[in-house]
Amino acid sequence: MTARISVKTGCCTHFIFVVVASGRSEMTSETKLLSLEEVSKHDSKTDCWLIISGKVYDITPFLDDHPGGDEVLVLATKKDATEDFEDVGHSQNARNMLTDYYVGDIDINTMPQKGQYKKPASSSGSGSKSGSGSSSNTMVMLVLPILMLVLAYGLYYFAKKDKVID
Repeated sequence: MTARISVKTGCCTHFIFVVVASGRSEMTSETKLLSLEEVSKHDSKTDCWLIISGKVYDITPFLDDHPGGDEVLVLATKKDATEDFEDVGHSQNARNMLTDYYVGDIDINTMPQKGQYKKPASSSGSGSKSGSGSSSNTMVMLVLPILMLVLAYGLYYFAKKDKVID
């Protein structure tokens, strides 16, 4: 029989799996459950943790060896980097290397929901300007092609008219 015991310590929850058979118990593994807040603290070239497929990896020792450079990895911190990892098309060898850097699992309850929009912090303090600016851009994007078509038709019409007279 296997029993799962959870122990909450500060920022994360540890799960200890104990196998109980014929009156004795032995510890088999321990899994850390980390919050996004805790993982987000590790976002530099000297301390870099990534979230990939629900698991947390401390890839700091690998930064210098990464073929794409360390900057790409540091930019993937503080979020779920699964899509970034999958889009590159990593080899099976790269996937196997992740086990060497495994720290624990991410607490999915601390992750933002997909499609959830986070309004960026405004440094100027006036958010009303951006709304009117985007609508004027939309008008320009709509009127400009129509104006170009009218101009092209006018040039074609007058060029054709001049040829008929000659």
